[in-house]
Amino acid sequence: MVRALMRLEGMCVALLSVAGYFGLHLNWVVFLCFILVPDIAMLGYLVHPRAGAISYNLVHSYILPVGFLALGWLTHNLSLLQVGLIWTTHIGLDRMLGFGLKYPTAFRDTHLQRV
Repeated sequence: MVRALMRLEGMCVALLSVAGYFGLHLNWVVFLCFILVPDIAMLGYLVHPRAGAISYNLVHSYILPVGFLALGWLTHNLSLLQVGLIWTTHIGLDRMLGFGLKYPTAFRDTHLQRV
């Protein structure tokens, strides 16, 4: 039940982020070009599983993109809003698909399940 709830939560975040992107009339080509950029953080696994987990979790938690959204909202900066919305969409989709934050043991060990 907890996994299903976490997946549903991810879907809601992704849908709200896409709705926000649509509502702000932002560029969909940019969206498609950058939606997978957060996955570059997986390169940390080339160094060590612990380094990979740290880099992946830093980029796949909501803390940084929500900061971008807040700063964009406060300063009326569409570029910051665009980055934050693309980023939260990515994380939401990952959670919806069952990809969670990583434990330092291995890439497949996540807070949602073993992938």
